Amino acid sequence: MPEWLKDSRTGQPADDRHTADCTRAEEMSRLTKLRRVEGHPWPLFDLVIRTSRLELRLPTEVELGELLALAKRGVHDPDEMPFGFAWTDQPNPRLERSFMQYHWGTRAAWKPEEWTLDLGVWSDGELVGTQGMRGENFAVLRKIGTGSWLGRTFQGKGIGKEMRSAVLAFAFDHLGAERATSSAFVDNPASIAISRSLGYADDGSEWMAPRAVPREQIRFLMTKEMWRSRERPPIEVSGLEACRDMFGLD
Repeated sequence: MPEWLKDSRTGQPADDRHTADCTRAEEMSRLTKLRRVEGHPWPLFDLVIRTSRLELRLPTEVELGELLALAKRGVHDPDEMPFGFAWTDQPNPRLERSFMQYHWGTRAAWKPEEWTLDLGVWSDGELVGTQGMRGENFAVLRKIGTGSWLGRTFQGKGIGKEMRSAVLAFAFDHLGAERATSSAFVDNPASIAISRSLGYADDGSEWMAPRAVPREQIRFLMTKEMWRSRERPPIEVSGLEACRDMFGLD
C-alpha cells in the first residue's frame, strides 16, 4: 500500500483512521476522568489561593514563559536594585536560562523539610508578578519567609500588599505558621510601606551587596499573635489537602 494512503501517526491504512482516532479519544477521556478523581500528580499545581481580585497558583510551563516575558518588560528602575541577588542585571540569554532553571530547581528540590513555593499572581485574570514563600524545617520551626516582584505597569495599585497578605493568611491560618519574615533595602520605600501597613515589627538589619556595593537591609517579623490581632481580608484556599504532606504537615 502506498505510504500516502497510510495514517502518518499510526502507519495504519487510511480506512482505519476513524478507529484509531476513536481509540485516542477514549484514552484521553479516561485520563481526564482519572485526573478529576486523583488530581494532578504534582498536587501543588492544584493549590490555589484567591482574594477578592487575585488568584495565586503555581505557573504551568507555558505560564513560566509568560512570567519571564513580564519580567523582561521591567520590574524596577534600572538604576535601582531591590533584590539581594541582582538577577535582573543578567544579560541575555543568561537571564532567560537562569530564570527557568530557578523555577525548575525549586520544584525539583522540593522536600517537606525545605521548600520554596513561587506562586504566579493573576489580577482579574492578567498575570502581574509572583509571590514566593519558603520554609526550612517548617514542621518544627513553623516559620516562613516571603519575597515577591510585580511588573512595573502593575505597581502602585495595592496589588503587592494584597498578594503578601494572601500568603500570610495562607501560612498562618492554613499551614499553622508561628512566624513570618521579610526584608527590604532602606531605599525601597514601597516594600517597607507594605510590611509596616500589614503590621510587621522591625527586626534589626543586615548588609548585602547585590551590585558589589554594601547596602543596608531592614528585617521585618510577623508573629501569629500579631497577625490575628487585626482584622484581615478573607482568602479562599483550594487543593491544600492533597499536598499537606509536602509542607511537612502530616
